[in-house]
Amino acid sequence: MRRHLLPLGLAALFLSPFVACAQQTATLTLQQALELAATRSFAVSAAQRELEATDGALRQAGSYRNPELSATVEDTRRATRTTTATMDFPLELGGKRSARVSAAQRSRDLAQVELNNARTQLRASVTAAYFAVLVTQERAQLASNSAELAASAAAAVSKRVSAGKVSPVDATRAQVDHANAQLEATEAQAELVTARHTLASLWGDAEPQFEVVAGDTAALPERAPLAELARQLDAAPLLLAARAEVERRKALIDVEQSKGIPDLTLSVGAKRDNELGRTQAIVGISVPLPLFDRNQGAVHEASRRADKAGDEYQAARIRVLAELQQASTQLSVARGSLQSLQSTVLPVAQRAYESAGKGFEAGKFGFLDVIDAQRALLQARARYLSTLSSAYQAATAIDRLLGR
Repeated sequence: MRRHLLPLGLAALFLSPFVACAQQTATLTLQQALELAATRSFAVSAAQRELEATDGALRQAGSYRNPELSATVEDTRRATRTTTATMDFPLELGGKRSARVSAAQRSRDLAQVELNNARTQLRASVTAAYFAVLVTQERAQLASNSAELAASAAAAVSKRVSAGKVSPVDATRAQVDHANAQLEATEAQAELVTARHTLASLWGDAEPQFEVVAGDTAALPERAPLAELARQLDAAPLLLAARAEVERRKALIDVEQSKGIPDLTLSVGAKRDNELGRTQAIVGISVPLPLFDRNQGAVHEASRRADKAGDEYQAARIRVLAELQQASTQLSVARGSLQSLQSTVLPVAQRAYESAGKGFEAGKFGFLDVIDAQRALLQARARYLSTLSSAYQAATAIDRLLGR
């Protein structure tokens, strides 16, 4: 009897979530994953291109307007022909150039914030995907060991049924448990494949080039209390971008207001009169008369859009604070559950399973008691991994919100 149940005891040793997976040849660390994503992410590259584009816009905004050369000829007869040539110099008034430069600088500031935000979001996404692989990896290992345990149990019970020591009903129950365990193992393996592909896609790999990720599932993620996190709210990438957009919109108001002041055009040239045989200097100035169009509509539009950007900033602040509170609460609850599982639930379930196994060998318990104890242990460990996944999600959500 002890020989038949020996695989049960051996398999139980491999069910602990604190036993690391066997290291394979291609083991990926979190730092390696972050470096791969930082150097190969198209999202970050696109944000970098946008920043470079705003550099061009900033240079263009500071450019002076080009002068214009004009020439006119009066009379086609050479003797009486009059030829006039002038150079027209636009003179921008009302601070148009400085307003354009300021608005372009604000656009560049926004692009820089968006680039930093893209890097932060990528880092948070990689971290979340990495720990999702780690947890799924452990869950797949747990499901595989559970299937092996169920197979060993089914074989042991089958032999005892043949010996007439237990009811055939127990054999049927063991076979059903074995089939369910195999299905769970297959599903867990499929989830692991999906998680690995999701992580690899963050740096552009169609197929993962790693076998396993390194990590300790006994270590619990930890972040500062909510009050301290809330004090760091102003550094949130989403709020930085919203504030940069407010400043850009305000700068655009100045641009539109400056357009309401007409520009002067200074003309300098010469007029050659063949009939009189002399050349005359020409100096002129022209200015539009803002009798009807003073750009009032564009100024009003820019003002309302600036107000809109301010409202969007306040709404974003409220939303980020709410999400931060939710993530902090989720992490706190998950940590409490994990600590309880580590200190109480898992050790008690392990001892109950071991006691049921020993009692079954001694003939004090039935096989159903062993199965129930086994199921309770597996459920406790599955719950541990599920709660650990929730904790990692909450921790990475906090990092994403605060731009870590």
